[in-house]
Amino acid sequence: MSSAAKVPDPAAIGDRVRTEVERAIQRNIKGLEFLTATKQPVGAMANDLIVRRGTMALYRYRPLIDEVYRLPLLIVTPPSNKGYIFDLASGQSFVEFMLARGYDIFLLDWMPPRRDEAHLGLEDYLLDFIPFCIERVQEITGEPDLTLAGYCMGGTLAVMYAALHPDGPAANLLCFTTPIDFSHMRLFRAWATRDHFDVDRLVDTLGNIPPDLIFASFDMLRPAARLAGNIRLLDNMWNDEFVKSYRMFDRWATDALPLAGEYFRQTTKELMWKNGLMTGELAIGGRKVDLANIEVPLLHVVAEHDHIVPYEASKPLVQKVGSADKEEVVLKGGHISLVAGANAQKRLWPRLDRWLQERSL
Repeated sequence: MSSAAKVPDPAAIGDRVRTEVERAIQRNIKGLEFLTATKQPVGAMANDLIVRRGTMALYRYRPLIDEVYRLPLLIVTPPSNKGYIFDLASGQSFVEFMLARGYDIFLLDWMPPRRDEAHLGLEDYLLDFIPFCIERVQEITGEPDLTLAGYCMGGTLAVMYAALHPDGPAANLLCFTTPIDFSHMRLFRAWATRDHFDVDRLVDTLGNIPPDLIFASFDMLRPAARLAGNIRLLDNMWNDEFVKSYRMFDRWATDALPLAGEYFRQTTKELMWKNGLMTGELAIGGRKVDLANIEVPLLHVVAEHDHIVPYEASKPLVQKVGSADKEEVVLKGGHISLVAGANAQKRLWPRLDRWLQERSL
């Protein structure tokens, strides 16, 4: 015996039709607005440029409350992208979240290297830029120690710096999706395999590596992602908040920076091909980069669905450092959504605040 088919509610059908018609209209109207709109503004929190020297720029964010933690927090951004991923807009800003909880935040950001800066290599980043910025933070705050944080390749630079300077002044190390074992950066290795990728010719011919080449390498990781993103955008064009968020994230993702030629050559050969950070064979300025030298408290946060830095590439960090106080946290999300967006607000930011509180006194 079959039951009678449920008769749809005519009122509900009418509401659904009216909703879809209105959305279709708004998609067309707002689609034209989207095509003619200027870049989505980013950067919510007031900051001061402390120093700019060549490709390096150090900023300090202005506090939101009077009482701040003793230890300042210095964030090292990846040289391939701008640092505003941490400060997209009010309500979507990691910087705003942490300032409201009393942290004194500095940001080491990068500018496009000039043609005459193509010679800049890992030694310049690790033995000049980062130490110089740390010294400025110490001078400004009057504190001998700080928490050093890094995202993606900014995290790799922070880790290498900490290994080369085990006696400080980094009192804590905070890393997000930081690659250590480059043998698991599979698509990047396939794209830049030494069988067909002549990195010397590329660098010697171009000097600095253009952002289009960097951006293309990221697109190769997920060839259909941009098309799928555009489809989601079209489907949600009626939703102003969705469009605003899409434009902010898309601006950051496509706002790639050129890379200094020698830095690119070294990271390709020493990290990607030789996997020197993982094997312990990497030397900077004649000194081995031994991760076991790192003994400060370490928190490494990785994304469960990171297609840029797979979990296997970042997993060895906690295993290889010599710290007694060390923790790995695996959170849902991707490479970007881990640190910014709605999921980061609920999962990552409160976790970082809890970890840093007692270690920033």
